[in-house]
Amino acid sequence: MPLTADGSTQLSSTRIRLALLALALGGFGIGATEFVAMGLLPNLAADLLPGLYASAPDAANAQAGWLISAYALGVVAGAPTIAAAAARWPRKQLLLGLLTAFTLGTIASALLPTFETVLAARFVAGLPHGAYFGIASLVAAHLMGPGKRARGIAIVLSGLTISNVIGVPTITWIGQMSGWRVAYLVVAAIFAFTFVAVAVFVPFQAGNPKATMRAELRAFRQLQVWITLSIGAIGFGGLFAVYTYVAPLVIEITGLAATAVPLILVVVGLGMTAGNFAGGALADWSVRRTMYIAFAVLIIALVALSLSAQYLAGLLVGVFLIGAAASALSPTIQARLMDVAHESQSLAAALNHSALNVGNALGAALGGVAIAAGLGYLAPVWIGVGLSALGVLLTLLTFSIDRRRRQHGQHVPYGTQLIPVVHPR
Repeated sequence: MPLTADGSTQLSSTRIRLALLALALGGFGIGATEFVAMGLLPNLAADLLPGLYASAPDAANAQAGWLISAYALGVVAGAPTIAAAAARWPRKQLLLGLLTAFTLGTIASALLPTFETVLAARFVAGLPHGAYFGIASLVAAHLMGPGKRARGIAIVLSGLTISNVIGVPTITWIGQMSGWRVAYLVVAAIFAFTFVAVAVFVPFQAGNPKATMRAELRAFRQLQVWITLSIGAIGFGGLFAVYTYVAPLVIEITGLAATAVPLILVVVGLGMTAGNFAGGALADWSVRRTMYIAFAVLIIALVALSLSAQYLAGLLVGVFLIGAAASALSPTIQARLMDVAHESQSLAAALNHSALNVGNALGAALGGVAIAAGLGYLAPVWIGVGLSALGVLLTLLTFSIDRRRRQHGQHVPYGTQLIPVVHPR
């Protein structure tokens, strides 16, 4: 049976499953707090920007999109800062502190009265996001054992993707029926419950006693870290350019009623769940090939959606494949970051979510600019195509650097080890 982090106590398979479930439950709450605003965007705009919404609904929806960008920017700021500063802390205690911050930040989002204060609350609520996923992924990878690292990451991320199947549509429906503020209070309750589950089921796991903020931040000296971060930040923006404005896309382009939005979110969530598990398994086979496959599917799906969104079948197939392809990239990019960051594992594990939420902010912001410019609700889909194409170019770049280093007999990242490459004779 696997050991705890300190190697002192064997854990039963039941205890391991419960610990992984508790970690995934945190991902479920994060998925809800991050994505529920997308289905409730018109509700948020109408309540927080009533004057603008009455005169120009498109402009109000575009401005309300900044609530999503604010959360994403909180992730970007919080992930490296918290992960680097707290790398020495015991991981369970750090997770409990992050869950407390999630709970309080989400309550503030529900209760504050104006657009500006809710915007600030969404930024604060995003701060623990990347650090939670990063530390939880390290804990899960240890619990899973050698050779199953990407699958451990995928289990933690499965909470987020399953949230898009069950949590986000359900809470979106609650928000439509009872108000968006009630929806956020439900999300806060999920975080409070997760706190209890982590406290009870996740075993103690020590931090890295040798870690310092300076040592963790050395990851930023690696060119490959910056390239991999850019792959997530730019390439993943293709998903969020579409997802942020999925509600008006469904209503204005496909011509469905607002009550259909939660059902479309279920389809997106199913795609994300399938893609997450597929990406975790495939990344343990080949990180490089998985990234190429996922980007190819993502671009094809985005183009197909832009050409067929007026039809229900086109909408359903398009959003499913977009969710699947983008989510397959998430554990794959995280595994790649952990490879190229060398000893800075806590920071690398968290940086993935910092990068993906740059994509969130970038996709949402560019989509909002296009809509505000009068280009329509299909314009963000084409923006997604462009962002994903840039992600492919960056993927080609990062692996071409690996290939050149192999040709010169240099060390290249593989798994969590650096292995020497000998010149072929």
